[in-house]
Amino acid sequence: MSNPAAFATTLHIRDHCLCLHAQRAARTLSRRFDEAFRPLGITSGQFSLLNAMNRPAPPTIGAIAQVLAMDRSTVTANLKPLERIGAVAVTVDPEDRRGRRAALTDAGRDLLARATPVWIEEHGRVEAELPGDAEALRAGLRGVA
Repeated sequence: MSNPAAFATTLHIRDHCLCLHAQRAARTLSRRFDEAFRPLGITSGQFSLLNAMNRPAPPTIGAIAQVLAMDRSTVTANLKPLERIGAVAVTVDPEDRRGRRAALTDAGRDLLARATPVWIEEHGRVEAELPGDAEALRAGLRGVA
C-alpha cells in the first residue's frame, strides 16, 4: 500500500502540474487535428511542418526546428514521409554545403492549400469550446515557450 502522504502529493501534482496539463492538452489537440487531416493523408505534425516551410525561400532544417521547438534530427526524420509523398524536397544548402534546406514542392503547396481550410474549421471549433480568452491562453503559452 502506498504512503498516504506520498499519495496526497501525487494528487496535488496531478491537479496542479502545468507540464502534465499542457501535455494532456497537446495530445488531445493532436488527436483531434490528426482526425481532421486524416482525409488528406497527413497528421497535425505534418501540417505544422508544411507551414514551417511555407516561406519565400526554402528554410534550413535548423530554421524549421527553431519554429517548431524541435531538434534538427527530429525535423529531418519527420520530413521523410512528406518527401516520400512528393510534398517536400530536401536539398543541400548552397550557402553551407554541410546543411540542408527543405522546400515545398508544387504538390506540397497544393496539399497545404487543401489542409488550411480544414485547420481553419477545426481551429474555430476548438477556440469556441475554450473557456475564457483564447488570446490570453496563446500569450501564456508563448511566454512559456
